[in-house]
Amino acid sequence: MNKDSKILVTGARGFLGRFVVRKFNEHGYNNLVELGGSKVCDLRNPHEVHSILTIHRPDVVVHLAARVGGIGENQKYSGAFFYDNMSMGMNLIESARKLDVKKFVLLSTVCAYPHTTPVPFKEADLWNGYPEPTNAPYGIAKKALSEMLIAYKKQYDFNGITLIPVNLYGPNCPGDTHVIPDLIRKFFAAQKQGLDQVVVWGTGSASREFLYVDDCAEAIVKATLNYDDPKPVNIGTGQEITIKGLVEILKCMIPGKYSIYWDVSKPDGQPRQCLDTTRAKEEFGFEASTSLQAGLTKTVNWYKEYANAS
Repeated sequence: MNKDSKILVTGARGFLGRFVVRKFNEHGYNNLVELGGSKVCDLRNPHEVHSILTIHRPDVVVHLAARVGGIGENQKYSGAFFYDNMSMGMNLIESARKLDVKKFVLLSTVCAYPHTTPVPFKEADLWNGYPEPTNAPYGIAKKALSEMLIAYKKQYDFNGITLIPVNLYGPNCPGDTHVIPDLIRKFFAAQKQGLDQVVVWGTGSASREFLYVDDCAEAIVKATLNYDDPKPVNIGTGQEITIKGLVEILKCMIPGKYSIYWDVSKPDGQPRQCLDTTRAKEEFGFEASTSLQAGLTKTVNWYKEYANAS
């Protein structure tokens, strides 16, 4: 790649996509095609995908677009979550191969890991069991696309890589698809409306690893520029926190006269999530630089401004 290489980014108008586009610009890569929304191109339609790639002829495709949601959405629309994510990825990869795209970057998900993966999660464990049932269709679709890139490398020498980020958060993050912004939204609503209770799903005992969105964008750019192996790579901090611990931190940041009600009738999801991030450091020098406390402060401060403005 050089600074004139044309990079097509799907999902460029989404939460992560905006940060990735800005990060490429910061690194001096400004020849970007920002693809956002099904009105521009329905990625589930192979003819539309092939047409858009034929028009733009990118050197690199960074595939961020996805159908995502929380546990409730995953359970309610499990078929659509599988079909939409599988078809978007397959169409893009096949058309990129046919049009001799030099590199394909697939963003996968921590939900691809088996339900009982030993902690910290190592990339070699991806296929050692069935994913957490509450979001298995989504995780399996992403995992299958990763295997597609491995197969395409073997048969066609197609250069595709897979990155597996943990749970993201940060400014502009949609609350209906990510844990941290959903909790922040609930706490501010309770504070503003004088509610005496905030309802949180599960027992609080499950643990999660969280990655600040700007760090994830940096990892994607570094991998795009420096990594050329189809073996998947974890992207995270390597540190976990229980949902109960996270709630206590946010409760201190957003004080109010409310109590926490744990709705144990709702699922916890995967018991633990924490990644081994050794490969990312060794292969393309990525290490997360934003601590959870610093990232939460930035996110809460953004929400204060956003909520006051709206």
